[in-house]
Amino acid sequence: MSAEKVKGDIQPNVALAPDYAKAEAHGYASSGSQGSEEDVGDAYQTSDERRQIGVVSAVFLIFNRMVGTGVFSTPSSILALSGSVGLALFIWVAGMLIAAAGMAVYLEFGSALPRNGGEKNYLEFVYTKPKYLVTGLYTGYVILLGWAGSNSVVFGEYILHAANVEVNRWNQRGIGLACITAAFLIHGCALKWGLRLQNLLGVIKLGILLVIIFAGFAALGGHLKIEKPHNFTNAFEGTTGSSYGVVTALYNVIWSYIGYSNANYAMSEMKDPVRTLKYAAPLGILTVGILYMLVNIAYFAAVPREEIASSGRILAASFFRNVFGPQAERALSVFVALSAFGNVLSVIFSQGRIVQELGREGILPFSAFFASNKPFNAPLAGLFEHWLVSVIIMLAPPPGDAYNFILNVISYPLAIVNIFVAGGLVHLYLNRDKYNWNPPLRATLPVTIFFLLSNIYLAIAPYIPPDTPDQNIYEDLPYYLHCVVGTGIILAGGVYWLVWARLLPWLGGYKLHKETFVQRDGWTRSVFVKIKKA
Repeated sequence: MSAEKVKGDIQPNVALAPDYAKAEAHGYASSGSQGSEEDVGDAYQTSDERRQIGVVSAVFLIFNRMVGTGVFSTPSSILALSGSVGLALFIWVAGMLIAAAGMAVYLEFGSALPRNGGEKNYLEFVYTKPKYLVTGLYTGYVILLGWAGSNSVVFGEYILHAANVEVNRWNQRGIGLACITAAFLIHGCALKWGLRLQNLLGVIKLGILLVIIFAGFAALGGHLKIEKPHNFTNAFEGTTGSSYGVVTALYNVIWSYIGYSNANYAMSEMKDPVRTLKYAAPLGILTVGILYMLVNIAYFAAVPREEIASSGRILAASFFRNVFGPQAERALSVFVALSAFGNVLSVIFSQGRIVQELGREGILPFSAFFASNKPFNAPLAGLFEHWLVSVIIMLAPPPGDAYNFILNVISYPLAIVNIFVAGGLVHLYLNRDKYNWNPPLRATLPVTIFFLLSNIYLAIAPYIPPDTPDQNIYEDLPYYLHCVVGTGIILAGGVYWLVWARLLPWLGGYKLHKETFVQRDGWTRSVFVKIKKA
């Protein structure tokens, strides 16, 4: 079936997207185009039976991605770095505002381009020259990083704690392997049940946080197994003068909010996608923001400040021990493990769909394999790619600096991606007539600039040297190494583009022409055809 014939049957939803006559010139061909080489947008089509995500499931996609295990430990490092309870709470508020700005930016882009893939689509819409370069750069970021690996290992650690078994390198990672494999199989073989399990774990996670919050209120009233800590008296006492401490604390808080864009990766599978995202994204970020603040207040109400600052990853355990007694610690380990599993489910769900979208665009080797929904009407191949990379990241590096480096290098490139996402939206605001950019939902220019500056800060902050050697996150490696390597991973995608889209066509005497067609499962896919130059 030719691309031209298919396009005649596919009409863009003009109520949900920008003017595609304008968009055609910027990478999104209209339904009437004749197989344009830059066709990536409106010819997109999906099957109705895959539209199973409503507002509740979309909220839990966001909630489960944002709330992993960090809320049970991160407040310890924030207090240690900031020096005072008052400044720590202000830093958490600042992080919430930055996350809300990011949510607004992704909400605007999602309402204009409502399809699977998230920022991949937004970057392709704005950055059209050199042709396919931005897709190549983004491909390196998606394919080479295993986001789901870290919380899979945390799941193993807490399960072993709950079973009162000594944690070592291999039993921890072995259980982590079982965790991520279960998530992969559930989402790849039983889409509906994967969403249901994700929602259930989200409800359990919400229940855990509410228990902590209400126990915190009780602690404020004096119901404790220890003497009341009085952390809110002279709340700003001990505030640090360390620029590195404040910068690093804010950096850690912002990363605790990552996940506000998670629903954007599955918009093709939403019922009424613009309406669903319109309600789910603000509800998700608002819920998480309020819960984070109340959980922090609960910690400060029940745990002495010195114990919080030194407790590290067992902060929540200290809280449960002080409020409920020593027996509650093991029960908490089960709850934290379930929270980690919910996060792994949410991460692999979204990342698998990004890989599938790259397959649909024809960018990847064996694109037909990665674009497929066979055999269970789910992106099994895309999920498999993310599972494989995450498993390698989990099992290959030894403990210590190498393992911590791998975990840090995963998160850093997102700041670079968001700089270009926010910068792209600023460009659209300043050239609204050229692009005829009139999406149903808007972030506003000031909010977009605020998000842009926040991510520039996230990209630069890790290069600020620590005040003392003991503040270095590594024992032997340079403190900035993960930033350099993370940037290199994105640039590796540029090398792939250079070979695939420039060098090979030049050597072979052909040019790449993209054609889009509808697969038998009702989803569209693109292929690149080699056309000999005259």
